[in-house]
Amino acid sequence: MPTFRTARPVKHTPAQMFALVADVERYPEFLPLCESLRVMRRVQSGEGVETLVATMAVGYKAIKESFTTRVTLDHPRLKITVEYVDGPFKYLENRWTFRQTATGCDVEFYINYEFKSFALGILMGSVFDKAFRKFTEAFEERADEIYGVASRARA
Repeated sequence: MPTFRTARPVKHTPAQMFALVADVERYPEFLPLCESLRVMRRVQSGEGVETLVATMAVGYKAIKESFTTRVTLDHPRLKITVEYVDGPFKYLENRWTFRQTATGCDVEFYINYEFKSFALGILMGSVFDKAFRKFTEAFEERADEIYGVASRARA
């Protein structure tokens, strides 16, 4: 059961980074392994929380898989949680948090997963591990591209 956790300081506001990670439809443009992402359903609550169900297709060389997750975008708490619905995993849980700092924010990323198939786990495990290690970096680069490198933290 691979687990990966990181906290990365970035020079953008928590709100900017939350918006970037919440914009799941854009993932295929910059996220490692992500070939497509389709949102099938969105539900808004009256408290600034939105839940969506999305299917992501990932690929590496000849291996292609897709999986469906329920994503909860909790804007007031600047937290995003991802719960596994269907696909090649036994389970998958993922969390993002964004905490204000003096120079921007800390982006915290956590993922815990296991493939149903032992063979797929062996085949894709190291590829997924490398990709997850690059996720926060990919989001930071995307933030610099969208918000500018000089977009220093103003809450």
